[in-house]
Parts: sequence; structure tokens; C-alpha cells
Amino acid sequence: MKKKIILLSGLATSLLLSGCLDVTEPQRMYYVDGLGIDYKDGQYEIYLQLINFSNVEKSETSNPQAVPAEVGQSKGKTLEEALFKLFRSIDQKVFWGHMTYIIFSEEAMKNKNAISVIDSVLRYRETRYQIWTYCTQDSIKDILLITPILNKSLTSSKLSTPLDTDDQETFVEPVNFRNLVIGLNEPNHEIGIPYVTINKNWETAEERGQDTALTGVGVLSKDGFKGFIKNDAARGTQWMHNRTHRGEITFKLGDNETDYLTTTLEKIKVDIKPLVKNDQVTFEVVVKLNATLNGFKTNVSEEEIKKQIIKEVKKEIRTTYEEALAKDIDIYRLSEHLYRKNVKVWKKLEQDGKIPLTPSSISKLEIDVNQVNSGRKTFTGTINE
Repeated sequence: MKKKIILLSGLATSLLLSGCLDVTEPQRMYYVDGLGIDYKDGQYEIYLQLINFSNVEKSETSNPQAVPAEVGQSKGKTLEEALFKLFRSIDQKVFWGHMTYIIFSEEAMKNKNAISVIDSVLRYRETRYQIWTYCTQDSIKDILLITPILNKSLTSSKLSTPLDTDDQETFVEPVNFRNLVIGLNEPNHEIGIPYVTINKNWETAEERGQDTALTGVGVLSKDGFKGFIKNDAARGTQWMHNRTHRGEITFKLGDNETDYLTTTLEKIKVDIKPLVKNDQVTFEVVVKLNATLNGFKTNVSEEEIKKQIIKEVKKEIRTTYEEALAKDIDIYRLSEHLYRKNVKVWKKLEQDGKIPLTPSSISKLEIDVNQVNSGRKTFTGTINE
């Protein structure tokens, strides 16, 4: 009787264990970290970045000679066809659950090509809404092959973890797939995607290195691509939302052509109020912020600093707004502000989700500098002249 009980117990245990036989062991899979999408000659051209997790382990066990990643390339009439062609040259299962970002070329965002890709990626069961989204005019393959500074793991790169440097400067707001879908589905049906360039500011004793930099936005709408706003022309975007942690303003002091001051701006709070009069809509914008001085060449008053900060922030907000209007872009999502606060008027004025905007649509732009922290006890210089 005891033998029968032992036999039945062993049989039950083996049946329970057999449920794991179809699970692929982690070391027998390839892991996707980044995906690049281009569109040429009527075909999707994809770049699949497979990451080497041996460099993600503890430094005592990692292999410094290991290749950080490999990038595969394939073409197809659809994203799925291109991927299946690439699978033919891959010798282990590919896992998509760790994919952290996707990059679109300019051509891939035109003519609704990106919309098709977004839909395909989100329909797959292993992908998530936390995937970061970028665009570029540089070589996608070169971007995917860049190793972060000091040979850090690719999982620590700026593209994989854009929030890690957010407290240093929020020049461009990161956008994930969740933000992307919401932005395209709701008024104004446009969203600015961070624009990536290859940066060559770093080097070692042996060679000059490369890293990625976020230097603007590419604006995608549900109807296709609307254009890029880059470098200084994009600076106004950081002052027009509450998610900016930190930024800088540099301005000239007095009439001296070489006397400049840089201030750090923090605790940005933005209030946008739509005003309706005779079916005409204008917007009053109030931006509140704090400023910190890290160093300056000459004695300067707090009032003078506030005056210059207000002047420069206004200038940058206006410059970006007018640059966007020239491309028919509602860069500050003013249409959405009207939609949220007065949907009746929005329904009357909207055209495909957007309301007509002009340079004078921002009727009031007020910048309030709550406080200026000198970083010291006074606003006098450290060294006496």
C-alpha cells in the first residue's frame, strides 16, 4: 500500500513539473533593447538592436571584451514582413519584453507610416506602453551601435533611461508609447517626439567617442509628419509645461559684449487660460519659476536678473511658437486647453481637432520669477576688483 502511495505521489509531482518543459531558458534567448524604423523605396527598413546582458551584470563578473550589442537589418513591405525575414538569420528566440525604445527616421514618420508601426508594436503581447519614442535624421544604425560614456551598459544609455538625467536638464520632454497614443488620439492630435542626434563631444586617450543628444522635437500627427523644431528654435517648449525639472537661461549683462550670466530655472508652473470673445479665442499664459545663480563676473542686482530672465524666457517661448506656426503645428497644445476648459466653443471652432491659431493667439505672456537664489549670501562677486 505504501509503495502505491509513493508511486502515485511521484507521478503527481512529475505531472506538475512537466508544465515548465516548454519554457525557454533565459540564457537561450536574445533580448531586444532598441528598434529603428526607416522607410525607403516603398519598403520598411528595420534595425533590431539585440543587447548583450553580460555587461549588465556586476563588474566582478562582467566581460569587458564582450560586444555590447549587435544590430540586425532587414526590409519588407510591412514591419512584420521585415521582422520575419530577419528572424531567418537569428539562431535563438527573440524576447521583446525588455525593449525600451524605438527610433523613427524622417521618412518613417511621413504618410502615416509611423502610425502603422505603432499599431503593430502595441498589438504584440510582449511589448509595453512604457517604450520610449524618438526620431532622427542621422543614421539609425549608427545610433543603435553607440556605446554610452565609460562603456556603461546599453540599458543605462540616454535613450533607454531618459529620466535618469531629467534632474540635470529637461531640454526635451521624454515621450513613451502611452503619451504618444494619448497625444495622437486627443486634441490637437499632434505630439512632439524627442529628436536624437549623434554627439561627438566626448573622447578617451585612445579615440574620440560618440554619444546621443536630444536637441529638439519632430512633430507627428495622426495624418503624418509635420516637421522638426530643433536646437535654439525648440528652447521655448521646456518653459511651457510643468514637467520641466531644470533648465538654463544665458543672457548678456548691460552693454558689455563679453559679460554673460547663466541662471538655472526650476519649479516651473504653467497656467494657460483660454479667453473667448465673439467666437474668437485667445490665451493668457502665466509661467512661474525660481532661479538660481551659480556664478557671475560682476555685481548685479536681483531686479536686474529678474528683468533679464523674464525677457529671455518670453523670447524663447515666442520664438518656438512662431517657428511651429510656420509648420502648422500647435506646439503648446493650445487646442487641448480649450477642449478641456470650454468644449462647446472648441466644437464650434475646431477643424480636425485643432483650432485656428495666429501669432496673436497668445494675447498675454506673463513670466513670474518667484525668487532668485544667489547661491551665496549676497549678489556681490567673490573676488574684489
